[in-house]
Amino acid sequence: MDHTAHHAGAAHEHGTHDTHSGHGGHEGHHGGPAGASWAMAAKATLHCLTGCAIGEILGMVIGTALMWGNVQTMILAIGLAFVFGYSFTLFAVRRAGLDLKSAIKVALAADTVSIAVMELVDNAIIALTPGAMDAHLSEGLFWYALLGGFAVAFVITTPVNKWMIGRGKGHAVVHAYH
Repeated sequence: MDHTAHHAGAAHEHGTHDTHSGHGGHEGHHGGPAGASWAMAAKATLHCLTGCAIGEILGMVIGTALMWGNVQTMILAIGLAFVFGYSFTLFAVRRAGLDLKSAIKVALAADTVSIAVMELVDNAIIALTPGAMDAHLSEGLFWYALLGGFAVAFVITTPVNKWMIGRGKGHAVVHAYH
């Protein structure tokens, strides 16, 4: 946002405008990153969770269909969670006009920590839920553990994203391309 005219005078009169409410998530008005709201952090986390969930469920379905073991299926599911998580950001910043190399850098910077925390928490819950690793896709235990893991991962990852966005990192990197 261009504030050249706003700062043109020697005196800086704050009484001439009401609030800075439209600036959330962008560089701070007076230098430094702006603070992140919980709503902004939740939206960023939901964005990551959507990609992670698609990739992870697809990985579980593929691994099960191929009759792979738990370890191989989990590796595939985690890998696809990262691929789909990154792809959501990648497509958004490409649509905003960024070249592929720059878009990849933005996606990696925006999503790596968020996806990693989410996958660590989600997969730990699945692994620690008795019987979940051996449950089939048709069993409620599999889905309860998976969806419960996603819910806990969302709760744990949201404050991480809030902290990162507030420091100009993570999903804050993407805001320049909206």
